Amino acid sequence: MNEEPTVNASWLPQDRVEASSTENASGSSLVPVVEPEPELWVNPWDIVLCTSGTLISCENAVVVLIIFHNPSLRAPMFLLIGSLALADLLAGIGLIVNFVFAYLLRSEATKLVTVGLIVASFSASVGSLLAITVDRYLSLYYALTYNSERTVTFTYVMLVLLWGAAICIGLLPVMGWNCLRDESTCSVIRPLTKNNAAVLSVSFLLMFALMLQLYIQICKIVMRHAHQIALQHHFLATSHYVTTRKGVSTLAIILGTFAACWMPFTLYSLIADYTYPSIYTYATLLPATYNSIINPVIYAFRNQEIQKALWLVCCGCIPSNLSQRARSPSDV
Repeated sequence: MNEEPTVNASWLPQDRVEASSTENASGSSLVPVVEPEPELWVNPWDIVLCTSGTLISCENAVVVLIIFHNPSLRAPMFLLIGSLALADLLAGIGLIVNFVFAYLLRSEATKLVTVGLIVASFSASVGSLLAITVDRYLSLYYALTYNSERTVTFTYVMLVLLWGAAICIGLLPVMGWNCLRDESTCSVIRPLTKNNAAVLSVSFLLMFALMLQLYIQICKIVMRHAHQIALQHHFLATSHYVTTRKGVSTLAIILGTFAACWMPFTLYSLIADYTYPSIYTYATLLPATYNSIINPVIYAFRNQEIQKALWLVCCGCIPSNLSQRARSPSDV
C-alpha cells in the first residue's frame, strides 16, 4: 500500500506518518472511499518555532548592527556580546530556514544543512555565554590588569576556539555522522544520532557546571567589593546589604534563566530517542529557543554603552539620567 506523503518537520520523529499509516490500514471496506485532497497540514509547533526564530533574528540583528557600526564598542566584553548576538542571529535564521525547507524543499541535503546550522549556532551561543562568564570573572579577579593587550588577545583566542568547535560540531551530520541510513540510531532530532545528542548534552552539562562555579566565585568577589566600598565611603549596613543583594540577584537571574531554558531539552535528549512522540521534543526545544530571545535583554540592552548607542540610532540623543549613571558592584 502506498502512503500519502505527509508534511512534517524534517528534523523530528515521523510519528505522524506512522499514525497516518495505521489509520489507512484499519479502514473498513463498507465505508465509501473518498479520494483525499492533497494534504497541506502545517504543524502548529513548527509555526511557533518559526515565529520564535523570526523574533530571535530581528532582536539579535539590532545588537550585531549596533556593535559592528560603533567603533567605540570594541572592548573584549562587547566582542563577546557581539559573538553571542551573532550566534543567536544564525540560530534564528536556522529555525526559519528549517521551516521553509521542511514544507517546501524536502531532501536529505537540506535536512543535514539546516540541522547542522542550528546545532552549530546554538553551540556557539552556549559557548559565548561561557566566554562571557569567564570574562566577567577575570574583569573582577584581575581588575587592575584587565584592560590590557593581554586580555584582548585572550578574548580573540576564546572566540576562535568556541567558533571553531561550534563549526566542527555543526559539520558532523554533514560529514556522515547522521542516522539517515539507520533509523534505529536516531535521536530526538533527526538526523542527529543518539550518540551525537548525548555528547552535546553532556558537554552542555559540563559547561553549565563550570558557569555555576564561576558565578559562585563572582558572587564572592562582588560581596567583598561591595563591603570594601561601604567601608571606604562609610555607607550604612543596609546600603551594603541592598547593593550586594542586587548583584547576587542579577547573577541568579542570569544563571537561572539559562538553566530553565536549556536543562529540559538537555536531559530529555539524554533519555529519549526517535521512538518518543515528537510533541515532547517540541515542548522541551521551544524553551531552549527562548534563551536566544532573552540573551539580548540580559547581556546587551542592559549595558549602558549599548543603551547609549541605541538611543543615538533611534532618536539622535542620550537621556541625561543614562549619561550620568555610574556602575556599581551590582552591575555584573
